[in-house]
Amino acid sequence: MRVLLVEDDNRVVEALVEALHRAHLTVRRVGTAAEALTAFHDADLVLLDMGLPDQDGLALCRQIRAASEVPIIAVTARREEAALVSALRAGVDDYVVKPYSPAVLLARIEAVMRRFGHAPVTPVAEVGDLRLDHQAKEAFLAGRNLGLTRKEFELLSMLAQARGECVTREALMGGIWDTAWVGASRTLDVHVSSLRAKLGQPGLVQTVRGVGYRVAVEEAQGARTGTGS
Repeated sequence: MRVLLVEDDNRVVEALVEALHRAHLTVRRVGTAAEALTAFHDADLVLLDMGLPDQDGLALCRQIRAASEVPIIAVTARREEAALVSALRAGVDDYVVKPYSPAVLLARIEAVMRRFGHAPVTPVAEVGDLRLDHQAKEAFLAGRNLGLTRKEFELLSMLAQARGECVTREALMGGIWDTAWVGASRTLDVHVSSLRAKLGQPGLVQTVRGVGYRVAVEEAQGARTGTGS
């Protein structure tokens, strides 16, 4: 899948492009609205920074939307409700606020592309002996089907995509339940507990106290031989 990344901050681009490449996405990066207007026709998805040097992102979004139905995800530091409303009205399909984790962004991309009838970003993902089939929504550990529910699968997918990095509770709640309401926090804990039970390796999904959760890559790599237990 071809992604057009419209981002002028070089500090952001390197890590973001690396994460997108790991998800087997083809990325073209441009740094201005003028370049974006000549490049979006060849893209399957546009990741659009709203603060560009030559034009406001809202105006660019309206121009793209007037000519194309290509999915657009706004990636921005603007947190205000008014900014979100303006972006949605300008035609974006989703809105991710900086700073964000790559796992959250990839989950948002998958959600948007599903709405447009496209296959998931990464049909099959592997972390050690952990294998996730996004098409079938099934996860396997050392060849054993874990029998996950849809939400458990989405939870494991977000953690696996981070490849050992911590994913915050807020990011997980936003990416899976699209909310940060208080009840979602307890729901997340219940799903983590259920996921750990089905994995059969409590240490595979680790708690980062006060922050969130991570997949212990070393545990995943030792699942088949038992060296991670």
